[in-house]
Amino acid sequence: MGDYEVVNIGGLDQWRAFHGGFDAARSRDGRRVVDHELTMQYIGMTANALEPGEEAGYWHAHARIEELYVFLAGTGQMGLDNDVVEVGPGTVVRVGQGVWRTWRARPDSDGQLRWLCIRSGGEPLPKLPDDSKRDPDRPAPW
Repeated sequence: MGDYEVVNIGGLDQWRAFHGGFDAARSRDGRRVVDHELTMQYIGMTANALEPGEEAGYWHAHARIEELYVFLAGTGQMGLDNDVVEVGPGTVVRVGQGVWRTWRARPDSDGQLRWLCIRSGGEPLPKLPDDSKRDPDRPAPW
């Protein structure tokens, strides 16, 4: 077996049923820390769902970690330092080190605010993935 793992986190409508967090004191409904289930070395990911009107309830900033928020459903807002940004399906927000952030699902959202948060703290990535190799002669497996 190669160096890969597969986990099924369920459809978007199933995310709210999960209760989790980075530790028991910070766990909440609608959070799944996927990197606690997979052997991730350089990236981390959470799957999140908030009910309309629900909010994070805290601000946070990272010294080393960069985060990428990919919004998939619902509408909400992110507080980013002194700014408020509207978010919804298709919105992608990169948040660098030292930026304070918080978020909420808008009270008038037509459903849960659902998003992935992808975290990385490794080395800067090259513009092109120059560590790859190609095999154009290898047949497709299907």
